[in-house]
Amino acid sequence: MTTAALLDVDGTLVDTNYHHAIAWYRALRQNGIVVPIWQIHRHIGMGGDQFVAAVAGDRAEEESGDAVRDAEKTLYMAMIEEVEPLEGARDLLTVLRERVDKVVLASSAKEEEVERHVDLLGARELADGWTTSADVEATKPEPDLVLAAVEKAGADESLLIGDTPWDVEAARRAGVQTATVLTGGFSVDELRDAGAIAVFESIPELLDRIDELPILGAVSA
Repeated sequence: MTTAALLDVDGTLVDTNYHHAIAWYRALRQNGIVVPIWQIHRHIGMGGDQFVAAVAGDRAEEESGDAVRDAEKTLYMAMIEEVEPLEGARDLLTVLRERVDKVVLASSAKEEEVERHVDLLGARELADGWTTSADVEATKPEPDLVLAAVEKAGADESLLIGDTPWDVEAARRAGVQTATVLTGGFSVDELRDAGAIAVFESIPELLDRIDELPILGAVSA
């Protein structure tokens, strides 16, 4: 049996969730829509094609969805130089490279964002591949992204490592289990209720307990 680790990027390997929350807030506000940032954060991890309707309603999507998405991209890219890898991110990639047959980064971000984050992580020699927005039709919580990552991995069994309930739901719909970290700003209960098989405070804790995870050590976490 061949195995693969699929890793969400934003919020899991690189510390971007709050940058995105601010960018979405500003993009919405530029288009006359004011949504509290805490509410925006609750939806970080959801794909941009569904984000505006989820946080501001169908009318906002119909009238301003594309404009908001375009603005969010510009606003986020203006902050991207502030983004840093999360502690232990590259160590995790190194360990997974030794433990599974394939390591795939699962992202629905635009190619320029993904490429920048891959370089930031030094992941080109560690990952077997990565996805971008070009690989999916519908983003999380739809399963397209996870299915695309599974296809790139070509393994018999996969495990996703993520940081949001949207990661967990997308993976569940794709028939893949998810282990999570708290680095995205969601609570243990939120991640457990979504269906995460394990929740770790950080990547270093995940590394300390990696033998508990399916396909990486033991039968169950």
